[in-house]
Amino acid sequence: MLTTTHRVAPGLLSWPAWEALRGADLVLAGDPAHPQLPAVRQAGVRVRQYAPASVPALARGLAEAAAAPGRTVVWIGGADGDPGLTDALARLAVEGGLDAVPEIELLPGSYDLPGARLLDLVAVMDRLRSPGGCPWDAGQTHGSLVRFLVEEAFELVEAIEEGDRGLLREELGDVLLQVLFHARIAEEDPDEPFGIDDVAAGLVEKMMYRHPHVFGGADAETPAEVEANWDRLKAAEKQRDSAVDGVPLAQPALALAAKLVSRARKAGLDVPAGSPAALPAGAAEEDLGEALLGLAALAQSEGVDPEAALRAAARRYRDAVRAAERRTG
Repeated sequence: MLTTTHRVAPGLLSWPAWEALRGADLVLAGDPAHPQLPAVRQAGVRVRQYAPASVPALARGLAEAAAAPGRTVVWIGGADGDPGLTDALARLAVEGGLDAVPEIELLPGSYDLPGARLLDLVAVMDRLRSPGGCPWDAGQTHGSLVRFLVEEAFELVEAIEEGDRGLLREELGDVLLQVLFHARIAEEDPDEPFGIDDVAAGLVEKMMYRHPHVFGGADAETPAEVEANWDRLKAAEKQRDSAVDGVPLAQPALALAAKLVSRARKAGLDVPAGSPAALPAGAAEEDLGEALLGLAALAQSEGVDPEAALRAAARRYRDAVRAAERRTG
């Protein structure tokens, strides 16, 4: 019983699989459209289609075909794994009914590589967006999916913070779905189409470029040195004029403020950042959290949107950083 995976190119079989196919007295397959058949036939192996009406009938037919002493029969398993076939063969061996029960060997002809199930996800997404697929999925655009991307990202953060491993796996899948969804939509663009392979290729190139200590001749012995290299290469790659260029303003205000301050400090810029609350240096995370919660509560009681207020302050800080860079430049 030769098993193969549809997630590798047809014909990429193991050497024991090819030896079994070439040396068999009879090669059978149930699916006339099996992806391996053209490659197998091209290699000179004759394959006969055999598709009984039931799994028990298939099991009996295979057993009878291989019953003669020294006779080897290879069954090329279907893409669905032939559910029930091994049980039916085992039942024949236990219950009898045959003059001789042949020896059965399960021979993996090809294996899934790491990441192979991503191919299934690409195929599912393509099916949903193609004619005859799902009307809702087919009607989505980059813009209509934005809110789902944001929601899924927040749900992933929550799963990480809660330490729920099952939920973490599920939410990672939901975020991955958004990436596949946007990439599939991008394939349909009439002017600048690109697909998931283009996305992956660009990411591979970027990761290798930004890790010269792994893929090149640079040295970086500590995480701090790695981060410094990353920032330097990213700045050169993006051709940024300011330390705060490229910080996405659409992110939550608190994350935006923290990112802007981090960028300014890494650049060695001494730009005052707001009016710190009356907390001692080295205050615990819990104390800082309570202070932030108190400020949010104060803003709410004063009829001020704390998110909008902090976003406006972050924008002013960004402008102050750029002004400081101009003065020192």
